[in-house]
Amino acid sequence: MKILTSEQIRRIDAETIAREGIPSRALMKRAATAFFNHFVMRYPRKDTTVLLLAGMGNNGGDALVTARLLHRSGYGVKVWMVEQKGACSEDCAHQLRRVKAENIACGRIRTEQDIPAAEAFDVIIDGIFGTGLSREVSGVTAKVIEAINESGRPVFSIDVPSGLFLDRKTSLAVRATETVTFQIPKLALFLPENSGYTGILSIVPIGLREDAIAEAESRLFYTEPVQIRDLLKPLRKFAHKGTEGHALLIGGSLGKCGSVCLASRAALKTGCGLVTTFLPKCGMGVIQSCLPEAMAIEDPHPEHITDISYRLQPDAIGIGTGMGQHADTEQAFRRFLDRCHSPLVIDADGINILAKHPEWLPLLPPKTIVTPHPKELSRLVGEWHDDYEKIEKTWLFAKKYDLIVVVKGAYSLVMDAEELHVNSSGTPALATAGSGDVLTGMITSLLAQGYSALEAARVGVYLHGLTADLTRDTIHPRSFLAGDIISHIGQAYHALEKKR
Repeated sequence: MKILTSEQIRRIDAETIAREGIPSRALMKRAATAFFNHFVMRYPRKDTTVLLLAGMGNNGGDALVTARLLHRSGYGVKVWMVEQKGACSEDCAHQLRRVKAENIACGRIRTEQDIPAAEAFDVIIDGIFGTGLSREVSGVTAKVIEAINESGRPVFSIDVPSGLFLDRKTSLAVRATETVTFQIPKLALFLPENSGYTGILSIVPIGLREDAIAEAESRLFYTEPVQIRDLLKPLRKFAHKGTEGHALLIGGSLGKCGSVCLASRAALKTGCGLVTTFLPKCGMGVIQSCLPEAMAIEDPHPEHITDISYRLQPDAIGIGTGMGQHADTEQAFRRFLDRCHSPLVIDADGINILAKHPEWLPLLPPKTIVTPHPKELSRLVGEWHDDYEKIEKTWLFAKKYDLIVVVKGAYSLVMDAEELHVNSSGTPALATAGSGDVLTGMITSLLAQGYSALEAARVGVYLHGLTADLTRDTIHPRSFLAGDIISHIGQAYHALEKKR
């Protein structure tokens, strides 16, 4: 699913209206109906009192149609128009006349004294600004937004939280409990710095023309389950362990060998035919006892890696989990990079070592996958002022070294030099020790099975998140462990494949 700009969305709205030969108000009704249907599922009680705040543009028009639908359904709804400079849009003015004709309570907010007591209502619907906002919120509108945020009431934003910019950092916006956005995802809704504004995000279809969307150019995409399902390779009837890929996982140090054990188990559970683990002597007994299905090679040093040498020919390698940053380990990593030509995933201490030695980055094989969390990413690309600069810096970094970068987070980003894919699966349950080690094992496994680097990263990240989605009702997110990800990888595959 493409992520588009506000200007592209406006063009698609216009193309939908033109190609279907419908008035613009018909599309407004579709959007409002989609929002209304979502809202009433969340608040089915008809005695719910609703404060609906509408602006003077088409987002305000969506809100006014919503008010009429709620009123007809028996909800106690009160409309307040937030007046700004200039006149209402034509469609918004039409909807305002319809609201008044149906005798729906409607007031005007022109000064700070006009702002209603939001806490007197059960829920607030925010329809002040939409995607076209181009200036900082100020004056009475800013006071309205502050009142919404201080009300303590649930807030539903129509399409985007009012005040949220789609292309730059936001300083003041509605802090929505839920945002119901219309059909086309907006990048701003997935960025960490905007999480306090967006709340729970739902994407609802409103019948925009798919051919018009297909014509829009974008390098930003939102991952849907069907896309991942279509990437999955079929398991052949005559498959055996030698045909399903051999992954080598390198890592571990004294006290941190559990991480490479998690990565190795995850690699096997993700479908790799063979897994070999390379770790220091202190980890040999650990890996052999906790994961008898894996083979193991030991480094001569008892506590950390000093010489990464092996005779096998793996189909993919994952390195860095629990490896530490001992001087001996750093030099062993450098020698490894000098001769490595296999598809490669680098995580954790592998990333930290590269950040200390950026002159080694040109040694990475093309399409190497790196999987940093935000702090590790800043060590690689430098600090950023906002999430938009973070993305631009990461794109430049990926292009310079021909890498795939997985930026881990609530909506993990999978980026290469040309595209950005926003992952749609996962819950806060994944914020647990060892979760990143498991992801490294999963992606390495998929690489070894013959997926391209971008495919392996996208499929691995999605499956990783899907394990949390599937256990939402059975394992409390505070009790979720990295091992729970591994034990539900098979269920995640089932969930994807049963819809073929």
